[in-house]
This record gives sequence, C-alpha cells and structure tokens, in this order.
Amino acid sequence: MTISASDEVFKQFRDFIYEKSGIFIPDNKKYFLENRLGRRIQELNLKGYDDYLYNLRYNSDKRELQRLFDLITTNETFFFREPQQFEVFRSELLNEIIAENAKAGCKEIKIWSAAASTGEEAYTIAMVILEKIELNGIKKNIFATDISESALTSARSGMYGSYAVRNIPENYLKKYFKNDNQQYNLSSSVKSMVRFSRVNLVDESDVRTMRVMDVVFCRNVLIYFDDKAKQKVVSHLYDALRPGGYLFIGTSESLHNLTRAFRPVVINRVIVYQKV
Repeated sequence: MTISASDEVFKQFRDFIYEKSGIFIPDNKKYFLENRLGRRIQELNLKGYDDYLYNLRYNSDKRELQRLFDLITTNETFFFREPQQFEVFRSELLNEIIAENAKAGCKEIKIWSAAASTGEEAYTIAMVILEKIELNGIKKNIFATDISESALTSARSGMYGSYAVRNIPENYLKKYFKNDNQQYNLSSSVKSMVRFSRVNLVDESDVRTMRVMDVVFCRNVLIYFDDKAKQKVVSHLYDALRPGGYLFIGTSESLHNLTRAFRPVVINRVIVYQKV
C-alpha cells in the first residue's frame, strides 16, 4: 500500500531533495515521490514522510541519503543511445583532439561520462575508442560518474539484458560481449578502460575532481533540473573541460538561455558545445 504525503510534507521533501541533488520534483509528480519512497518508509518502520525526512536531515549515517538518491533517480538507458552523436565523436572530434593534444606534447585523451547511470554510455565510448586505430599508443582515460551508488554497482558488473544491447552494431556485439542465455557479459578489455566513481553534479567539491577533460558527455540529465540548478551544473561542466573541449548534451536538450560560455558547433547536423 502506498503511503500518502500531505502537500506540506511533500514540499518539504521536494525542497530537501533539490537542496541535496539539484533534482526538482514538480507538484504534479507527488505520486512519483510517494511510489518511490513509501516502501522504504515501511521497511524502516517509520510513521510517515515527516519521520523519514527527520531521519535524513539529522542522522549522521549518510548511507540513507545515498539510498534516497538511488530511489529517486531513473536509470533508463541503453548502448549507442543517440548514435549520431557517437559517430561525430568517432569520425570528427577524436581526430581533432589527437592533433590538438599532440601539438601540446600530450599523448592522452580524457573523456567523462558525467551521468553514467548503469554504464552503457561510458562503455559505448570505450568500444568506439577501441575501434579507433589512430589512438594506438595514446593513453585513454574514461571517467564515469553518477549520483546513484546502486547504478554504479550495476555498471561495474558489466552485465546487461537484451533491452540494453538492442542498438549495438552486430560486429561490436560479437566482439565485445558474451551472450549467456540473453544475459550479455561485457569483455574485460572494455570494462578495464572505465573508472567509475560517485559524483553529485551540483556539488562543486565533487565535480572538482574532474578536470582538463577533452570531452564531457552529460546527456538527458539537465531535464531533471530547474534553470538555477542547470546553470550550476553547466558551470561545473565548463570548469571540468580543457580550453576548446567539447560537451555533448541530449539531442532534446539545449543550453540556450542558460549560458554563453559554450559555442554551439554543428557537425553533420549534430550540435556539440565547445568551451570558449
């Protein structure tokens, strides 16, 4: 049975979540919060949402706050999502980055999947890079972060169902996955390329650990933030990029009216944002 929250307590909870994560839950999504959190309240034998909120605010054990993040985040993703962006990354940007870094005497690339969820995006990047022979002899650094610890645990396992792999080109699927009764186990050659860690994108101290990135992927995430939180996140991503570095956001997202710190670049009908 779903436990109901009063409008007042819902707003308090919504404000707390926003303060801690930047995720804004509108009034018409009250049912979403009740569906996600009601069971947890019962598991903890609490009387209701006000007790749970008190627990989150004043309990020194931060694991419950992490549990909250796990409950409210949506980890709906799959390999080669928005494939045209990966094609531009592969065929255009990587060549440019190699040349620019070589001029500076740098023989490495740094890519950040900033909302990695269960790992599909980061591992897609890794496979694309593995197929790029021009990168032979160059150090490859792929960082993948998310606010949800349970999503990161799933990502590190490298095991996926048929839904997640449905868009993977056949040659990639055969080369990098082992199919065990419709459970697809990613090869260690791909998994070893990605370093996963927990980062809250609205927390400046968290994001400060990511610096001098050549490319940042932060796709289909900004839609969960209001304008104030979006501006904060985009500012953090800007600081994480090297001068001239590139930012990919979701094809349905835009930085219009949020910032002028990035220059939109259109490559093969794909918009990429370059750090000015």
